[in-house]
Amino acid sequence: MINIILKILVLVSLCQEILFAIFSPNLLTIFIKQHLILYIMIGIIGAMDEEIEAYKRQIPELEETKWKIFTFYTGKFHDQDVVIVKSGVGKVFAAMVCQYMIDTYHVDTVLFTGVGGSLNPTLNIGDVVVSTDSVHHDFNATPLGFERGQISYTDYRYFEADRRLVDLALETVIEGKKIIAGRILTGDQFFTQADKESHDYLRTELQGDCIEMEGAAVAQVCHINEIQHLIVRTVSDKADGTAVEDYNTFRFTVAENSYKVVERVVRGL
Repeated sequence: MINIILKILVLVSLCQEILFAIFSPNLLTIFIKQHLILYIMIGIIGAMDEEIEAYKRQIPELEETKWKIFTFYTGKFHDQDVVIVKSGVGKVFAAMVCQYMIDTYHVDTVLFTGVGGSLNPTLNIGDVVVSTDSVHHDFNATPLGFERGQISYTDYRYFEADRRLVDLALETVIEGKKIIAGRILTGDQFFTQADKESHDYLRTELQGDCIEMEGAAVAQVCHINEIQHLIVRTVSDKADGTAVEDYNTFRFTVAENSYKVVERVVRGL
């Protein structure tokens, strides 16, 4: 009896997917590929327009699908099926679109692309950090006995990126710029020199190389869904006394370096 009920539930779920897909030709195509042939879909997320524009320009037959306030773009990028979205800034938006991307497009790889602030003194503007792992630097339940960045009552603290994706990213060559594997720190704050001085744990305790506002949220969603991921951040500022000016000046140009790294990863998959 239980087996019969389970089969009915699976059938109902399948019918729901079919009905949903019928009202979106783009999603119908994805549905057919997923259920009838071996299918790979790569998700690419950027927080801002300038972080996803380079990808959109390279996809000749770009299709758009709206969900809430977000627009998802699908097409072929270097012969790979991809879905691209601008999440908006911050951890909540990033987590929302990542989970929706997994549930709706059934991506098996998520790449987050964009810019961030350097915490590593050896990095300069235009250099790239690809995540070995990431952590929520602003999650602090230490008074309850947990470590900084550890999500209370869980073992979640550092979310490791997929090693193969890291290795592919490190094969990228950008003239005059370095690409390193390092730790990404995520929080809903923009940091300047004064912030760094009052938050020395970012480097001393958490040993961060780059600081930004979305990566660990995406990494956490991917980890729980058992989806491989990688965070790619080009240094737009050094989280110092000129952080605001540098960020506003360079974010439009240095995002291109993250694009080059993600492009190399996609080519290798």
